[in-house]
Amino acid sequence: MIRQAVLGRVAALAILLSGTAFGASAGAQDLTPEHLKAARDVITALNATARYDAILPNLAERLKNEYTLASPNYVDQISKTVDAEALALAPRRADLEKEVASTFARSFTEAELKQIAAFYSSDVGKKYLQTLPLIQRESVRAAEIWANGISRDLTNNSGAKLRSVMDATVVQPPVADVGGQAPAAKP
Repeated sequence: MIRQAVLGRVAALAILLSGTAFGASAGAQDLTPEHLKAARDVITALNATARYDAILPNLAERLKNEYTLASPNYVDQISKTVDAEALALAPRRADLEKEVASTFARSFTEAELKQIAAFYSSDVGKKYLQTLPLIQRESVRAAEIWANGISRDLTNNSGAKLRSVMDATVVQPPVADVGGQAPAAKP
């Protein structure tokens, strides 16, 4: 049962990856080689696909774990086989690069891509990329502090003004009619 589930996942992944590769080649047909090169230069400058480097190794480890749970007596064979198959699939990483490059190329003109690559390849662009995570964290923290202060001030200021309005207007409870005579008002 577990083997069928694992094989099903492997088949689904193979179909997904082959569809991605087909989509990349179909979408890239209308883009010039120069346009795609400019897109690849942006990807390199941004290091945009580095986060995907762990996909194949993680999938291989997960598959080895699943196979090992199903057949613990074959750990060595499972490890060698899955590692060999993963290495055989490693060249397909280029398909992902092509697809990402095509996405960039469809989103920006060749001239725009060259400008983007030039900026992010410059010292200022590199510094921007290095400091961006810190800037984002600090900006979120500043926004949270600011929001807390604004919330406090809005609550205090609105409450004070509403109290002065509500306290100035004395609301009298409704008077009940008791036998045609109104009850005496309290001083």
